[in-house]
Amino acid sequence: MIASVRGAVRHVGLDRVVVEVGGVGMLLHTTPATASALHLGQEALLATTLVVREDSLTLYAFGSDDERDIFEQVQTVSGVGPRIALAMLSVLAPDRLRAAVTSSDLATLTKVPGIGKKGAERIVLELRDKLGMPSGAAAGATAAPASPTDAWRDQVAEALVGLGYSAKQAEDAVSRAAEAAPAGADVSAMLRAALRELGR
Repeated sequence: MIASVRGAVRHVGLDRVVVEVGGVGMLLHTTPATASALHLGQEALLATTLVVREDSLTLYAFGSDDERDIFEQVQTVSGVGPRIALAMLSVLAPDRLRAAVTSSDLATLTKVPGIGKKGAERIVLELRDKLGMPSGAAAGATAAPASPTDAWRDQVAEALVGLGYSAKQAEDAVSRAAEAAPAGADVSAMLRAALRELGR
């Protein structure tokens, strides 16, 4: 298993990055928040997990060991694969996810694309005693650079479509989030704001 990757960042996408390790560019799937905190050319150290399928080897990367551990833990629930696990961490920071599970907050869990009421109930039932209690710290508090307004709008809309929302839903949510956006808001903050709008 590949537990971590360290190297120069060669490409930053919305939900993926390429990190050069020993002359090899490794494609890492990640959350928009983790991707937006990385810069081209910087040396990055990311916690990773390798998902092996019959027809693919896919590396997922995270800004902290805690995020990676939760990504692996939620996949022990029936019906939750890597895509939904990554969507959960894109929508909810680790402590927010823990709080939702320990308090049986189904409304919060069903804001994640691909998770319905029954899926949320299953997650609570199977993970309540496994994820631990929220630390109270601001999880996922990796500082992300501020983005120009037009840039974040496109990135957030693309992320929402990638999470399963329609283009129109994504555009409407981005527009509503933009009205309340604080000056200098970063991509991950705006993605969470847009997801809150979609959950209303």
